[in-house]
Amino acid sequence: MSGLPDLATRVAQAAPDLRGRLAPKAELAPFTWFRVGGLAELLFSPADEADLAYFLQNLPADVPVTPIGLGSNLIVRDGGVEGVVIRLGGKAFGEIAVEEGCRLRVGAAVPDMRLAKAAAEAGIGGLAFFRGIPGAVGGALRMNAGAHGGETRDVLVCARGVNRKGEIVEFAVEDLRMTYRHSGAPDDIIFTSALFQGRPGDPAEILAEMDRITEAREKAQPIREKTGGSTFKNPQGEKAWQLIDRAGCRGLVVGDAQVSELHCNFLINRGEATAADIENLGEEVRARVKAATGVELQWEIKRIGVKNVTP
Repeated sequence: MSGLPDLATRVAQAAPDLRGRLAPKAELAPFTWFRVGGLAELLFSPADEADLAYFLQNLPADVPVTPIGLGSNLIVRDGGVEGVVIRLGGKAFGEIAVEEGCRLRVGAAVPDMRLAKAAAEAGIGGLAFFRGIPGAVGGALRMNAGAHGGETRDVLVCARGVNRKGEIVEFAVEDLRMTYRHSGAPDDIIFTSALFQGRPGDPAEILAEMDRITEAREKAQPIREKTGGSTFKNPQGEKAWQLIDRAGCRGLVVGDAQVSELHCNFLINRGEATAADIENLGEEVRARVKAATGVELQWEIKRIGVKNVTP
């Protein structure tokens, strides 16, 4: 990765009034659930939405931008990520406001499980399914995350974000053209907040529903391991885990990465896996499933960065 100090200097000179934090050569592995991956050439944590917009307005056009969230559905490759990695955090992106009509306005860095809990405590039903989704609201918007019979699009009213030009943009849910594990939002949008619509509910009943979701996850998924969310999307009319099991991949190992014995649509870092181990394991699973069933699995986990470390 070339010019590591130079990029930080370029950004600081181009945007002298930044209030957020710039960190060159920043480790990304601690931000991912797999705990693997290389460095960010430059990591930026904006102070608030206005700071993010100012940063993007002034960032040189040739510098690539990669946003990340809580890293629950992410593989950062071993060679790291060139350009700027943006990670939202802090109070500005972590607020939840209960509004009239069973609505919640939520920052993009709010964990999905915290959104579910806030809705329950406010007596707002219809959002308990977020308890079963790892990650944060920004990622849920980007991929129309769902679990336990609910999807983000079912409860979303509108979302707000900043594009690569630094323009603040708002989208009605219809504008996002959400489908299964997909949002039609422009690729350059970094979501900053969203408005959700629920329905009146009893807090005790909602919390009980969330407890059932938690219990089901703990029984069926390796959530206490170094893992991501579901690795592959469910093909039309099929379950990815069943196809993987049918192809004989349960427990399959590459390097120190393994297909979970508990739920074989989850990959696990057994302790010393590299990002390459995990990605190569996923590709081996895809190849075996294609050979055994004729179905080509598509990655649900996002993979970013350079595969190999440059000497």
